[in-house]
Amino acid sequence: MAAPLSEQTIAIIKATAPALQQHGVEITTRMYARLFENEDVRAMFDQAAQDSGEQPRRLAAAILGYAQNVDKLQNLTGAVARMVQRHVDTGVKAEHYPLVAEALLPAIREVLGEEAATDEVLAAWGEAYWFLADILIGKEAEAYAEREGA
Repeated sequence: MAAPLSEQTIAIIKATAPALQQHGVEITTRMYARLFENEDVRAMFDQAAQDSGEQPRRLAAAILGYAQNVDKLQNLTGAVARMVQRHVDTGVKAEHYPLVAEALLPAIREVLGEEAATDEVLAAWGEAYWFLADILIGKEAEAYAEREGA
């Protein structure tokens, strides 16, 4: 289990929530464009949900929910369980998480600009991303093991 998020990181993440509410879909749309440069990753996704904008909207809502509840993670239990189920159903593995981080963090800076998405903000989001990713990876590993044992 990852170390808890620092108070500074929590404060920065919560402070970015209004920008995410305003620009979240643009961020996730750009993130997916970067991510889908990898054809193997692209093939894992329902392209109809991409084309309709449903998937970028869903992810933007999830990121916003995380930002708003980063200090109350118990509020995200249901959302995390649904994400884990979806990830296992689509074959997401631990090795995919760095690819998402490499697409998400630059997309945040690209959309919000360097004045808003400072190095400090991106470092906080990197810490927060990996904190949540570690939770998801652990729960997904358990779910995969249960499937294999079933």
